[in-house]
Amino acid sequence: MPERPPELGWMRVFVEIARLGSFSAAATLLGLTQPAVSYQIRRLEEQFGVSLLRRQHRGVELTAEGERLLDVAAKAVGDIDALARSFRAEAQRPVVRLRTDYAFSALWLIPRMESFRLLHPETDIQIVATQRLAAGFRDEADVAVVFGTRAEFGAVGTLLLPERVVPVCTRGFLERNGPFGDPRHLAGARLIHLDAPLPSPWFDWRSYFAEFSIPRDAQAGRGDISFNTYSLVVQAALSEQGVALGWMGLVDTLLSAGMLMQAGPPLEAGDRGYWLVPPRSPNVHSERLSTWLSDEVKKND
Repeated sequence: MPERPPELGWMRVFVEIARLGSFSAAATLLGLTQPAVSYQIRRLEEQFGVSLLRRQHRGVELTAEGERLLDVAAKAVGDIDALARSFRAEAQRPVVRLRTDYAFSALWLIPRMESFRLLHPETDIQIVATQRLAAGFRDEADVAVVFGTRAEFGAVGTLLLPERVVPVCTRGFLERNGPFGDPRHLAGARLIHLDAPLPSPWFDWRSYFAEFSIPRDAQAGRGDISFNTYSLVVQAALSEQGVALGWMGLVDTLLSAGMLMQAGPPLEAGDRGYWLVPPRSPNVHSERLSTWLSDEVKKND
């Protein structure tokens, strides 16, 4: 009756002893006792009928037969480890990272997230929101949605939401303080501002009035309020604190639900807005997210 081949566990023990040159070092690495490691090698040599290792004063070295066995065993252990890593990777849910600003993530993306989940239930989105994008943002995300001009992002991205703003406030504020059909009437209203570096990278109240050649008396701004994030600007408008500039695409749902009302004429900047910027090395998950973002925008065109 032919002898059974040794169990596969011997391969890793043998490979680690050969790599480390020590029974005790291999035992520590593998979480075994030194006698258990010695027993495995002794059984292996008995089954192969050859000596595989020479015991030295300090450690061990391979015999010629051991060298031949190591060539086979090391490749097998490497292949098994690679396959195990592949199995673990396949078992993990893919995560696609989207980098954008607070306003887009809070007002546009989050209300629509369920649509992506239903379409791609196997993929998770990690939203990384920041008000200021670092220079290497494309290396830190699978997809980015960034606000800027065609000169900044036109070469690498696609214009997702052209900038279009409209003054907004609640119906209650409008009834008590309006009407504001003529933008000159807005110059005397209590306004809500989004803080931005000068010159502003987007429409602000100063540039809005400048488009209509309307001066604003400095005294008129004494009741104004400013915030450093757009989500707070919108929240202040919903709380009837004044009139804010509403970015179409971000406040659409609030307007359609009647929570905010248009309080003046709109303005557009065709070469400025939110840009969809892919990673330097696209993958299937980033492409799915990019396609979904584009399709969601088209639904509301």
